[in-house]
Amino acid sequence: MNRADLSKQPEQVAAMFDQVSTHYDRTNAVLSVGNAALWRLQATRAVNPQAGERILDIAAGTGTSSVALTHTGAHVVAADFSAGMIKVGRERHAGNPLIEFVQADATALPFADNEFDAVTISFGLRNVVEPRKALAEFFRVTKPGGRVVICEFSTPPNPVIRGAYFAYLNQVMPRVVKLASSNAEAYDYLGESIAAWPTQPVLSGWLRDVGYESVAYKNLTLGIVALHRGVKAAPAAVPAD
Repeated sequence: MNRADLSKQPEQVAAMFDQVSTHYDRTNAVLSVGNAALWRLQATRAVNPQAGERILDIAAGTGTSSVALTHTGAHVVAADFSAGMIKVGRERHAGNPLIEFVQADATALPFADNEFDAVTISFGLRNVVEPRKALAEFFRVTKPGGRVVICEFSTPPNPVIRGAYFAYLNQVMPRVVKLASSNAEAYDYLGESIAAWPTQPVLSGWLRDVGYESVAYKNLTLGIVALHRGVKAAPAAVPAD
């Protein structure tokens, strides 16, 4: 069995997700007590995909979030560092011409500047070894006037809720994982990475630092998850002579 640690070395993270790829979606549904689907629905609504748009879904895994983004006619590039996840996604969604699966590193995206109308990542930024470098890449490939949407586990602001949540991560989740996952050891990393992840205001600051404007976040499920948004400003219009 293989699991990553908080050094988040890319090879370890990729190998870990390769091993859990076949049962990843089922395990997430169990661990989130059904909330995973609701969180992804909120993220899709925030992206607001439109017909003809080109959208980059990073850390797309098996393409669960990507499928929802295609329902209005947008073309989605589903990118993930894990070859195993990409393989499962391609097999599951072979009949959907609006999804293109690409193996890619979030910190060195193989795409042109200003290529996408929207860039989104759900529950993946936390696994990147250099998240601020990844955000700079997101900004680079976002078109002027385009948007970024990040859905990520976060820190409940209420101390009582926060204490109960971390108790769940440390005590309850490991027992549930043993029943639901093909690699229970790998999910120990999940709780560790959530506990070490910065708060919502810090992530908002990172988005502003790389250049996004109109940055805001919305807490979901009492702040267990947060939905972050930003816009890449369009160039100023040049006055006519």
